[in-house]
Amino acid sequence: MPGIRIITDSTADLSPELLAANDVRVVPLLVQFDEESYRDGVEMNPDRLFRMVAERNKLPKTASPGPAAFREAFAEATADGSQALFIGISAKFSATLQNAQIAASEFPEGQVRVFDSRNLSTGIGLQVLHACDLVRAGKSMEEILADLEAYQAGVRTAFVIDTMEYLHKGGRCSGVAALVGTLLKIRPVISVVDGGMIVAAKVRGARRKALEWMLERFAEDAAKGRVRPERVFVTSPDAPHEDAPYMVEEVRRILPDVKEVIVTRAGAVIGSHCGPGTIGILYATK
Repeated sequence: MPGIRIITDSTADLSPELLAANDVRVVPLLVQFDEESYRDGVEMNPDRLFRMVAERNKLPKTASPGPAAFREAFAEATADGSQALFIGISAKFSATLQNAQIAASEFPEGQVRVFDSRNLSTGIGLQVLHACDLVRAGKSMEEILADLEAYQAGVRTAFVIDTMEYLHKGGRCSGVAALVGTLLKIRPVISVVDGGMIVAAKVRGARRKALEWMLERFAEDAAKGRVRPERVFVTSPDAPHEDAPYMVEEVRRILPDVKEVIVTRAGAVIGSHCGPGTIGILYATK
C-alpha cells in the first residue's frame, strides 16, 4: 500500500533491529583504503576498521554514495507509488546530500524529498525515528518536513574522544598537539552546532570527568523540562563500550520519565573520524 518510506544513510548509526522495526532503508557510505572500497555496515565495521588502521598505520578516506546508489534506493521505495523521504548526514560533512538531491531530481516532483539532518550519527537517527513516528501518526509529507525542521533545531549531540591518535592521523590536530593532549590526558568533547562540529570542551584527567561534563549538560536541559522523553541514545563505535551501562544508568536517574535509552554502535565511517573509546550522548530538546 502506498505511503511514505523513510530512507537514511549508514552514518545514522541505527541498529539492524531499529531499522527493521521502523522499516527504514539505508544507503551506505564508503570507507576507502587506497584502492580498496568498502560499504559502511556491509563489508566494513568498526572492528575491521580499527584492525586495518593499526596494521597500516593510516586512516582510510570516507566517501559518499554516488547518485546511482540513491537512484536505486529511491526507485525501490517508490515502486508502489509511495513517496520517499531521505534524511541524511549534514551537508557540511559530506557530499551525500548533494548526490541524493541529484537522484531525487530524476523522479516526479514531490515523490522523493531530501532532508538535511545537519547532524551526524544518532543525531541523524533521532530525526529518522521521529519521522517514522510521524508517518505512523498519519502525517503528510509536508507536515513531516515542517515538524522535522523544528525538531532538528533541538537535537543535542556530544561525543567524548578517548584518543588523540585518530584526530592526528586524520589531520585534525598536529603531532605536537596530539602528544601534549595524550600526556596531559586531555579528552576533547565534540558537539554539533549549526550542522558542523566544534570542540565544546577539553576535559583534562580521567575519562569519567568528560562523561560527567556531557551528563551535566544533559541534566541542565532536563532540569528545565526541555528534554523530549521519547528516546535518548548512548552511541559508541565500541561493542560494548565499558562506560555505556554507567551512561544509561545516569540518563535514567536524571530523567526518570525517559521512555527509551538506546545503546547503539557507531559505524565505520563515524569510527574512522573519532577512533575507539569514543562515546556520546544524543537527545532531542523541546
